[in-house]
Amino acid sequence: MENIKRNDEGYLTDFSQWTKDVALEIAKEEEIEMTDRHWEVLTYLQDKYQKEEALSIRGIKKSGVISIKEFYNLFPGGPLKKSTKIAGIPKPKSCI
Repeated sequence: MENIKRNDEGYLTDFSQWTKDVALEIAKEEEIEMTDRHWEVLTYLQDKYQKEEALSIRGIKKSGVISIKEFYNLFPGGPLKKSTKIAGIPKPKSCI
């Protein structure tokens, strides 16, 4: 991942550099083993990002894509921060 541009928090600075291999590397750094369900959530997040829709825990809860409990189970210790980082999109403004 030497040619992949990331900020000081590890988020990609150029979404066009995102690939599944990049996602797998970031997931490994975050100690997350990717499953089909993880990929479904990433696809949803990327779709929202490309539509320029704000991402928040509340929005994800209302999405019907995933329950909050499952979201926390898939991405423990900060699900929105970790999932958006792996998805290659900027950290949501709702994340501290």
